Amino acid sequence: MMPEPAPTLQQLLAFYLEAGVDCALADEPINRLEGVDPVPAPAAPRPVAALNPLRPPPAMPAVPRSEIVAAPDAAIASAREAARTAPTLEALRALMETFDGCALRHTATKLVFADGNPQARVMFVGEAPGRDEDIEGLPFVGRSGKLLDRMIAAIGLDRSKAYIANVIPWRPPGNRTPTPQETQICLPFIQRQIELVNPDVLVTLGNPSTQALLGTREGIMRTRGKWLDYDTGTRSIRAIATFHPAYLLRSPSYKKMSWLDLRAIAKALVQVSA
Repeated sequence: MMPEPAPTLQQLLAFYLEAGVDCALADEPINRLEGVDPVPAPAAPRPVAALNPLRPPPAMPAVPRSEIVAAPDAAIASAREAARTAPTLEALRALMETFDGCALRHTATKLVFADGNPQARVMFVGEAPGRDEDIEGLPFVGRSGKLLDRMIAAIGLDRSKAYIANVIPWRPPGNRTPTPQETQICLPFIQRQIELVNPDVLVTLGNPSTQALLGTREGIMRTRGKWLDYDTGTRSIRAIATFHPAYLLRSPSYKKMSWLDLRAIAKALVQVSA
């Protein structure tokens, strides 16, 4: 039986890209195809020396900064306090730039804070940035972003008349799904962002952002197109969920349903201004 030929470099890169591995997190490349050194035989146990109560214990090895992450409960409390004290969007962004409670900050290239007009009457919120957003530091600039631009243009909007953000402001490595803990840590920041923008209409894009912000447990098929109330603590904002543009790229047959949601958004904006 003939052995299978070893994959070429191009085939390996194509496999990694398909698996979502499109960035390197280490400073130096590691060739994991090299032979593994044999495991050395275990050394004879050394006698344990008695501790000298007058001598301080040996120093622990330094831990890289990227591995220092607060416990989830402490990180969530820290995020809530930081977000609560931000008086403006600029101050909120500055706090998020230095926030150490979320490990995603240390693997992402840039903070993806927002794009568009902070004075806009409509705000769109997705889940998390992807590779293109991580590079540019702006939300929805890749393929899904171009589709979102066409979607809002169909109802007379553009980025100068809308405000766009994400629940998670840092890209998860390999575009993986954010963990529930990461979402809870980042949630106070987007909640404060919504409060400061204070739009007339809030649009959640996709199931994760809808469940995180609107507290729903049903899937996007049941939730989309229904008007709900989002409470900022100072006022109630009309909110509606629709499909994420990335989902529409994979399932274009649902664009008709998304168009119905967009028409409802346009109608609501007219009613508010009337």
